[in-house]
Amino acid sequence: MRLRFKSAAMGALAALVLLSPGLAGAQEGRWIEPPEAAPSPKRAERIENLDFLFGALKVAPDEDSAKSIEQKIWARWLVTRSDTANLLMVRVKSAVDGKDLDLAVRLLDAIIAIKPDYTEAWNRRATIYYQKKDYTRSLADLRQVLAREPRHFGAIMGVGLIMQDLGEDQRALDMYRRVIEIYPRLPRVPDLIKTLSQKVDGRDI
Repeated sequence: MRLRFKSAAMGALAALVLLSPGLAGAQEGRWIEPPEAAPSPKRAERIENLDFLFGALKVAPDEDSAKSIEQKIWARWLVTRSDTANLLMVRVKSAVDGKDLDLAVRLLDAIIAIKPDYTEAWNRRATIYYQKKDYTRSLADLRQVLAREPRHFGAIMGVGLIMQDLGEDQRALDMYRRVIEIYPRLPRVPDLIKTLSQKVDGRDI
């Protein structure tokens, strides 16, 4: 889910994923580990670039710098060498803009079928399922995102929003704490953590 309180959870989640755009594991703040495979040289280069960007994101001196780094991370996540997937993603955006969410889901189904390793297809579909209030499917797709990229701050934030919507405040708090470790300057998250910490723990953090 692409980054961007509970009263604004729907809009927040859509903004997180659509800006360009688990229950199992959330209890322990852990998700399925990505499969171990030797990356190709090009993939290894992309991973190295992402590692550098995530390092920079963690020590960004201000929100403007962090936002700039965030946008570069999204750009790398969105890259795919499949012309078909790229074309279908353009159609997904058009369908979402036209509020035809069912069509958007069918298009994303097709992308995932031909390129299951394309993380952002899972991520976009998770957002649409969230908009349709289909939390079960949304969480399932978010698990797929985090299996491929455990640092995906948008997906982690999305799990937190769903947990909060479901009244699972402790699990939501765990997700927000997890995301702030990856992206310390993510707007609003410190306030969410403070509010939920007071509610769950009965005290300030």
